[in-house]
Amino acid sequence: MVDHSSPPRPPLSTASLIARLAGIGAVVAVVAGAFAYVNGTLDPQRLRPKTLVNALETNNGVHPGFRRNHAKGVCVAGYFESNPQVRTYSSAQLFNEAKTPVIGRFALPSGNPYAPDSSVPIRSFAVQLSQANGQQWRTGMNSMPVFPVGTPEAFYQLLKAGAPDPATGKPNPASMPAFFAAHPETAPFLAWVKTAKPSASYATETYNGINTFYLVNADGKRQAVRWTVVPQSRDAAGDTAPEGGDFLEKDLVQRLAAGPLHWQLNMTLANPRDPLDDASKTWTGEHKVLNAGTLVLQSSQPQADGDCRDINFDPLILPSGIEASNDPLLAARSAAYASSYLRRAGEVSPLHSVPQESKP
Repeated sequence: MVDHSSPPRPPLSTASLIARLAGIGAVVAVVAGAFAYVNGTLDPQRLRPKTLVNALETNNGVHPGFRRNHAKGVCVAGYFESNPQVRTYSSAQLFNEAKTPVIGRFALPSGNPYAPDSSVPIRSFAVQLSQANGQQWRTGMNSMPVFPVGTPEAFYQLLKAGAPDPATGKPNPASMPAFFAAHPETAPFLAWVKTAKPSASYATETYNGINTFYLVNADGKRQAVRWTVVPQSRDAAGDTAPEGGDFLEKDLVQRLAAGPLHWQLNMTLANPRDPLDDASKTWTGEHKVLNAGTLVLQSSQPQADGDCRDINFDPLILPSGIEASNDPLLAARSAAYASSYLRRAGEVSPLHSVPQESKP
């Protein structure tokens, strides 16, 4: 995958790394949502969506009316401006129109809506692009370049490793390092964790789709891709996140008051030997990267009454011209997102009215 990262940061000390691994369950447990197979409720040998959502609640607590994952966030709105480079690869209307309306949501990857912004090194960005023909593209992206594991089962074991011990109310400090030692596929994620730290702004992050999808053109030809949005805004040299607090939303509001924010949507084309169905594996070596267009954000709204509040950012809601790969995490996310949505939709919370899902 093309490297859009910032300059290397000094590695953590051994003690600091062990401490981070011991607590990393709280981070990865909410990075891409709770996972379970579609129709898992019909097969006792498969993980059920409610089992994974229950595990999230065990690890993060229950906060009525809030998302069980990425609970703390802010709504944004703008548009996508297409670039001709992708039009031969996909028949999706959004790549063939000048502008497509966008509703999005930046969020902190934690199930706790009151978590300090500096508590985790990951930021997330979900968007819904609504085409004129009524079809939508919804996608959730994260600032990490790769997911720690490649299957729902492994993710559930990761959740269990990060669960609090009933005797102490805190995770067993030995459980998370033991999980990573037993799962060598986590090596790319751990390599990122060693230098990752919280950014000072949502606006200066690169966000990765992580999973593989297919662009499909009018002739039915399919091209496997992974996408990334790269910011045109950058942190000043040495700019780091302040401790604690709620600085991310305040910073975003200030930046948008000064003018629109821009990200370039890049489509990285898979090479013949790239892994297509495992989000824990990176794509190495040289790749062709297409500039698909520019994502422009013009305004923000508090999530309590913003347009993003009632959207379930299901990654399998795709327009004609984009198709999902066989990555099991995609079907898993779709099923568990729905389970989580139904829970918060029936609860009364500080987000006042009961949410109603927007039309797919």
